[in-house]
Amino acid sequence: MTTTSPSLAPPGQAGEPRTDGPHGASAAGDRSLTEFGYPQQLHRTMGRFASFAAGFSFISVLTTVFQLFSFGYGFAGPAFFWSWPLVLGGQLLVAACFAELAARYPISGSIYQWATRLANATYGWFTGWLMVIGQIVVVTAAALALQVVLPAVWPGFQLLGGDPALTTGTGAANAVLLGTALIALTTLVNVIGIRLMSVINSVGVTAELTGIVLISVLLLTHSERTPTVVLHTGGQGGYLWLFLVGSFTAAYVMIGFDSAGEMSEETRAPRRTAPRTILLALAAAGLGGGLLILGALLAAPELTDGRLATEGMSYVLTSTLGDLPGRLLLADVAVAVCVGTLAMQTAGARMIFSMARDGVLPCSGRLAAVSPRTGTPHLPALVTGGLAIGFLLVNLLAPSAFLALETTCIVLVYTAYALVVGAMLRRRLRGLPIGTEGERDEHGEPLFSLGRWGLPVNVLALLYGVAMTVNLAWPRAAVYDPAGGHWYLQWFSLLFLAAALAAGAAYRLRRR
Repeated sequence: MTTTSPSLAPPGQAGEPRTDGPHGASAAGDRSLTEFGYPQQLHRTMGRFASFAAGFSFISVLTTVFQLFSFGYGFAGPAFFWSWPLVLGGQLLVAACFAELAARYPISGSIYQWATRLANATYGWFTGWLMVIGQIVVVTAAALALQVVLPAVWPGFQLLGGDPALTTGTGAANAVLLGTALIALTTLVNVIGIRLMSVINSVGVTAELTGIVLISVLLLTHSERTPTVVLHTGGQGGYLWLFLVGSFTAAYVMIGFDSAGEMSEETRAPRRTAPRTILLALAAAGLGGGLLILGALLAAPELTDGRLATEGMSYVLTSTLGDLPGRLLLADVAVAVCVGTLAMQTAGARMIFSMARDGVLPCSGRLAAVSPRTGTPHLPALVTGGLAIGFLLVNLLAPSAFLALETTCIVLVYTAYALVVGAMLRRRLRGLPIGTEGERDEHGEPLFSLGRWGLPVNVLALLYGVAMTVNLAWPRAAVYDPAGGHWYLQWFSLLFLAAALAAGAAYRLRRR
């Protein structure tokens, strides 16, 4: 079993010769991986668009905006729109830090690998442990979004009958059924191999980008009111409270842009490609999501009848654009949900593979096995799929459990992000390099760097990440247990985080 060292790459081997064409770039990527002590096992088949698609489909704007628009509007009213650009700004700071790291450490399991090399093996392990659990839970949360869309496309998708709303017993149970079927399908695709996954991802992202543009244009051209509507609040409580809760929607949408780094070992010219696609995926998702939210607020037939806070974007499409056009666009949203779930599961599987390759997970030998034919780690895909289906069952405890699941996955991911950014800042403050100085990408150009802006961007990224993590995890009864009587839902995120850390610590102690 090959074990990595948390040290930086050897200075004498950092520079790479210029390589032109996909085969030369692939060979350079293989040599780069060898510097970190790993053989090239995964197949390098992903180009620039596929790398962009990996991050964009994980973010999956259509999936997450349609899933949580009603929540944000219900708590903060139209003014929750302003949480979008602010969260986007904070996440762009984090993404800029990640872009620097992706250029210097083009390795699968990016969050785990970065934290290990910036700090130490124990620190990196806990960071990876939280991230992989967060990735599994986010697969669950994304699969639940099918319930928000499919019954609105065709009532027959409400297989169990009754009210399809996620907050009802029949809606929650049907969500588990649809989600299980979707995760089983994405698991099969992941097992078949990266080529099929990459093709589906690219086609799905193209469809999603087209859908975002069409929906945004149609809604903006069917405006019922002026943009000043975003200055009005709603819900209850002070403006700050409303903004903090309303920001959940944006926080949930804008995660997973680091997936381009997760797929580095399957990307041609990863040092050059991954940093750019990380930033591009987040920027494109931020712009598209902002236009969707603004368009919905302007085109909604009514803002005060309660339907926007319960039915959300689906209500806006079908009531504003007509039944048939609205359903067709919702079908495109359903495609985005499926592709997004696939991308999320793929990222989780690569994280498990990366940690298992270092021998730091149970059954590491089996989890690190890669099929020579497909270049895919099969067992991690099965593990992420099986555990994600298991978490789906939590939704049966109470109809409002879906929100606890969604918030929990964001808290875990934000915590892991903050740990990486914190370790990066510590190196900067100590005057240590982030990577070996003088490195170049596969085309002989200097690696992506923030230069003199590195320290201020790093500081602001950490402050934002910690503040948002606290905001998301804060046990607000009105948010997590609105019906009352389920104290464990109110404290779910904190309890889950504590349990994850305790289980990780117990495993580490047992291994020693």
